[in-house]
Amino acid sequence: MVEKYKDFDKKRMDIFQELIKAFWNEKIKVASDLEDLAYYIKDKYQLEDTDIPFIRDHIRVAMGLNPKGDVKFDTELKEIKSEKITHPIVTNIEGPCKFCNEHGDKCVIECKYEDPIYRRNDKPLIVNNKCLSCGYCVSQCDFGAIADKVEFIPLIDILKDEKTPVYATIAPAAVGQFGNKVSMGQLRTALKLIGFKDMIEVALFADMLTIKEAFEFNKLVKTEEDFFLTSCCCPVWFNMVKKNYPDLYNKMSPSVSPAVASGRILKKLYKEDPKVVFIAPCIAKKAEAKEPYLEGAIDFVLNFRELKEIFEALKINLEELQPDDVDQASLGGRLYARTGGVSFSVKTVVNRLEPTRVIKLKSIKVNGVKECKAVLEDLRNGKDIDANFIEGMGCIGGCVGGPRTNIDVDTGTKNVNDFGEESFILTPFDNKNINKILRSFNIFSLEDMVEDKKMIEILKRE
Repeated sequence: MVEKYKDFDKKRMDIFQELIKAFWNEKIKVASDLEDLAYYIKDKYQLEDTDIPFIRDHIRVAMGLNPKGDVKFDTELKEIKSEKITHPIVTNIEGPCKFCNEHGDKCVIECKYEDPIYRRNDKPLIVNNKCLSCGYCVSQCDFGAIADKVEFIPLIDILKDEKTPVYATIAPAAVGQFGNKVSMGQLRTALKLIGFKDMIEVALFADMLTIKEAFEFNKLVKTEEDFFLTSCCCPVWFNMVKKNYPDLYNKMSPSVSPAVASGRILKKLYKEDPKVVFIAPCIAKKAEAKEPYLEGAIDFVLNFRELKEIFEALKINLEELQPDDVDQASLGGRLYARTGGVSFSVKTVVNRLEPTRVIKLKSIKVNGVKECKAVLEDLRNGKDIDANFIEGMGCIGGCVGGPRTNIDVDTGTKNVNDFGEESFILTPFDNKNINKILRSFNIFSLEDMVEDKKMIEILKRE
């Protein structure tokens, strides 16, 4: 009985592909069409009629909706038209856990942050006020009992609507994620083919925030005892500090993540009420975009694994496409994708701002749960860590080690380093694209960027 649920993470991506093809070709028009799809999937994977509620819930989650248990499809088509994906992002689905219990298997799924997931009523219990939405449990459960909502199906009609511009902002870890021979220029072309107006590197906005953090470091770190916590780009690290180490929170960068900055700035620059879709290796970014104080900047979040499935379902061969290359970000901004990249980038700007600074930026880079928790405990306990700039990333290796990457960490790191070195822009301070954006807001210097009220409002987290 257990075997039928084996490797269900792959099967749920197959379900997602079936949904893409059906909705893209407008074959899903009434609730009964979804019911037919559920029975088609049942037969395809040799499941049973008793598994239909389980299949329905995976279809719902793949459409960005909440599971409903043993309830037939009814209002789902109206719900996805609302264009609003809600919390919780990581959700539990009834069914497979009871078979683990029946066979006496002990559930080994435990939160990456050491909050155990308990089984109750045949499904895992996710404590949402503790859950950091890191997605670790999703990638570890092989039976489909835990899943994260997918946000593409509600986006299809918007992509097809020529009156609504949709911009893709893509995380710097994307390079090489869709094939060794696929360039970022070809990825931009592919996204335009499915209806996106353009693709913008989030590394450009990382450059902007690097400059802001460099100014903040210079302002905050005045003595040997002072220190500064970054990176604002990782919601898992940020939430770990905020929820579990509130005494250190005032040392955290007050900036939004580059992803949120990309959405806020694009929506200010373009007046046609554009939609912004962030593409990342991360599940936590789906939750970040829906935080009440950040909501509205990013409309939808897709991850690399989902985007790969979208291209396959729509039969788009990226290697055959003509590249649309644009140099938007610096070496420093692109290196945000891997451990140590933020520290490197901020240091280059700090050295430019104050080359004779007495107290130099001295960083420590931590990644993965054990290192993040260890350094935060040391800081809380007043232990000397011999650093004044602490960069934390929730995934081992940084974003290139995220739960929804398509390639391994080492390959991802090499690709990011190589792509960064290809940039004609050495440091964020040299990025003229930032000056163009700032001029649109009547800001004419980088120094004014950190003092301007409009830009402060755009770039502040809370």
